[in-house]
Amino acid sequence: MSDQSKPIYNIPVIDLAPFLNGAPGAAERTAKRLCWIQEEVGFYYTINHGIPPPLIKAAHDQVEAFHSQPLKDKLAIKVDEKSTGYVPFKSTVYVTSKVAENKRKNLNENIRIVRERPVDHPGIMSGRPFTGPNKWPEHEKLTNFKPVMLEYFRAMEDLGHAMLPLYAMALGLPHDYFNDLFTDPCWISRNVHYPPVDAEEGQFGIAPHTDHGFITLLPINEVPGLQVQARDGVWISAGYIENAIIVNSGDFMAKWTNGRFRATPHRVLPPTKDRYISALFYNPNWDVSSAPLPGCNGPGHQPPSAITTMLDHLCAYVNSNYAQTAGGMQDDQDFS
Repeated sequence: MSDQSKPIYNIPVIDLAPFLNGAPGAAERTAKRLCWIQEEVGFYYTINHGIPPPLIKAAHDQVEAFHSQPLKDKLAIKVDEKSTGYVPFKSTVYVTSKVAENKRKNLNENIRIVRERPVDHPGIMSGRPFTGPNKWPEHEKLTNFKPVMLEYFRAMEDLGHAMLPLYAMALGLPHDYFNDLFTDPCWISRNVHYPPVDAEEGQFGIAPHTDHGFITLLPINEVPGLQVQARDGVWISAGYIENAIIVNSGDFMAKWTNGRFRATPHRVLPPTKDRYISALFYNPNWDVSSAPLPGCNGPGHQPPSAITTMLDHLCAYVNSNYAQTAGGMQDDQDFS
């Protein structure tokens, strides 16, 4: 941090339009700002990102429609060993958190959807977790769920891919450095419902934690709840910016950059009314190593304590934080 006496209490904004439109010098300027944000804050809003607002709203409406079903219908596509499907209410305790001793179950439910792949994809054929196939609801009132969500996820994946040159340049790497590492990205999505329920002491919509992956893409919601932790421990509420997508880096990014780019702690407070979101965790290919990237393993950067692959890292994260009945390894017990 450039000045440890001045923690940052606002979430910066990056206007992607100049970069996406190919304006002269925009890539370099945007990458420079991104580098500062990733080293100092770890969270930012993107505006003019190119994803149509009606598509984001349509996906939001489909997530709401899914969670409005009777529980028995949601349980019909419950998460299993393939790691896709419905994750019931109170199925997680984020014990991997480095900023809080979380013991209460999180007050949310979600449907986990991964990248759609053909049934003869090698990863599906071999039974690789977080590869598919997806479980899609079959209720007659949800006939638009699959096509809308697939269109939305394609747009979100395209945005993540379009931003890769910025991350490469921010790290002093060639603009196309990441291209071959994201040919079949191991992304997952959490399509979440936070109901307005009473929370016990120390209980949250999602307790303080860091995300698992490379970057998280989350269209900001008008219903508040997300809070980001500043370096001095102060919690900053993420305000609403119309049509913005909030972006943050996760633990794999922190490993990959050997701590240079931050995985910033955040949490979600129980809302005062139903809150629905669709977050995409954009990750590299399943077999990409977390060994430090060029330029991230020198003076001032200690060697990493362990090196893993993207898939093993993701599996360890879910196994630690999710109940056995939700595809993890936690004992299925009451943590309250």
